[in-house]
Amino acid sequence: MTSTTARLTVQADQPKAISPDLFGIFFEDINYSADGGLYAELIQNRSFAYSSADNPDWNFFTGWELVSGGGTCSIALGTDAPIHPNNPHYLALNVDGAVGLRNTGYDGIVINAGATYDVALFAQMLAGTIGALTVRLEGRLGEVLGEAVLPAPTGTWTKLTTALVATGSDNHGRFSVQVSGAGTVALDVISLFPRATFRNHSNGLRPDLAQVIADLKPRFIRFPGGCLVHGDGLGNMYRWKDTIGPIETRKEQFNIWNYHQSVGLGYFEYFQFCEDIGAKPLPVVPAGVCCPNTGARYNGLWEQGQCGIPLDEMDDYVQEVLDLIEWANGPVDSPWGAKRAAAGHPEPFNLEYLGVGNEDRITDVFKERFLLITNAVKAKYPEITVIGTVGPRPEGEDYEDGWQFARDYQIPMVDEHGYKSPDWFWDNLGRFDAYDHSVSTTVYLGEYAAHDMGRRSTLRSALAEAAYLTTLERNGDIVRLSSYAPLLGKQRRSQWEPDLIYFDNTNVYPTINYYVQQLFGVNAGESYLPTSLISADDKTLAASTVVEVQSGDLILKIVSRADVSVELQIDLAGVVNLQPEAICTVLSGAPLAENSYSFWHTHIVKPETRPLMVAPRFSYTVPAHSLSVIRVRTR
Repeated sequence: MTSTTARLTVQADQPKAISPDLFGIFFEDINYSADGGLYAELIQNRSFAYSSADNPDWNFFTGWELVSGGGTCSIALGTDAPIHPNNPHYLALNVDGAVGLRNTGYDGIVINAGATYDVALFAQMLAGTIGALTVRLEGRLGEVLGEAVLPAPTGTWTKLTTALVATGSDNHGRFSVQVSGAGTVALDVISLFPRATFRNHSNGLRPDLAQVIADLKPRFIRFPGGCLVHGDGLGNMYRWKDTIGPIETRKEQFNIWNYHQSVGLGYFEYFQFCEDIGAKPLPVVPAGVCCPNTGARYNGLWEQGQCGIPLDEMDDYVQEVLDLIEWANGPVDSPWGAKRAAAGHPEPFNLEYLGVGNEDRITDVFKERFLLITNAVKAKYPEITVIGTVGPRPEGEDYEDGWQFARDYQIPMVDEHGYKSPDWFWDNLGRFDAYDHSVSTTVYLGEYAAHDMGRRSTLRSALAEAAYLTTLERNGDIVRLSSYAPLLGKQRRSQWEPDLIYFDNTNVYPTINYYVQQLFGVNAGESYLPTSLISADDKTLAASTVVEVQSGDLILKIVSRADVSVELQIDLAGVVNLQPEAICTVLSGAPLAENSYSFWHTHIVKPETRPLMVAPRFSYTVPAHSLSVIRVRTR
């Protein structure tokens, strides 16, 4: 095929300041992203808190099984005198002889020879006599890969701990507690944690998943949702205070995506992860209303819909939001700053952004509660940037009403969402150019993805997103933040496609779209340089240019969906101190290519880097179906 020609001009002497926080990530506990995913706990249903509210097929013993050791046993869900009111259930085990209690984790427990695993559980004698407890790592066939003995339970709740060093490996292992005697014992919060976590934090994160997220170089992390925040009904709202403190005092609940939240990955762990990877925290709290899709669907309609916290309870809820800011930023001698310090972090977390609401209907119920929250935040913490919501789509009634509400009340920033086809992203490259850049309300593009046919993560979808990201850089004065969604998806456990990063218990599988996000995150800038393209077909190319202040590098991003290569004449007008050797990174391939990591067929489209000689005027051959990032040194 023959190539075409085009011209790109960069006004290197006309920088415009843009948001330094433009590219971030959005973490929501969907697709088993937290429990069974990023959160490193290996035991499923450790607190016997599962129920049919999570999943119609589940009960308190889901994830566990009894194993006869020659004795007999019956089980019950105990509720009298639990460890903590937030953790109201435990397992009552009535034993006569020797029995075992076994857990296979989330699709098997990964055991690595030589690795250390920390075991903890709470036990209490309720009746009779129970001897010492034996805890084991086991292979899939029952072979013992590590064993230790814990003291016999007493008449009060006691936390028993030990460490196991695995003597063998098995990716489908299991964990067991062996009990013997004649009596009834209560067990709760049975935990198996790999000692090696990301940055070696206790109650920490799975290292490989955390690292692949860190490699995106996100400027911020939005958490914990998403629809997870406002929840399936008022009682299912995500309340941040329920997620801090010792894990046995945290309040578990069902997940709006039809599984369970142990909240072991809670607000402290979210903020800690942000700090670990140099990302700003962006927590999202409910706007005093539940999800507009709450309830059961009948004849295509939702039975309940959006409901608001009663107004006579809103003072307490508003204080809950204010307490969050104090917990994050307050001094150690403040009530909530002291709680942060007691958890091991005396320094403030330096919270700047706070999301209030998510994809809410812009009703009078919503507006009244949103203003109660945000007015209180503005009065007490004017330095916090509050982010509102304009519904689930980049058009429609809630979008229009949300923007009007934001303008009327001068909301600092609003959260736009948009899941569209690749063609939509290319057809809307001028979308933010048309926004009024003189108004005070700016944009957070909080959820977006190009949905190709079959919801596949194709190169075509990735390049559509890349083209759109060039427009975010061009409009980085009004578009302040952006994040792809969803971030994580566990293979065979996902409720939503596509996702940026797939994983199983042992491997991580970045999509092509991941590499687009990484290239923009690693090559972000703080200034935009006016960039113009002249070509025969203005619907196949997109480009932007930014300057990274720290290095002084000028970074060009060029996206092509053309079927042929393009000979691009590049003019860096007004550039000074240009160094002749640049670094060029290219992501290219067939438009319908997908990253495949199977044993039988491995095909990975990922960036390739090479040196490139440049000058104030130079030629560059843009490959067909590609993203090119050219980093030009000016120092």
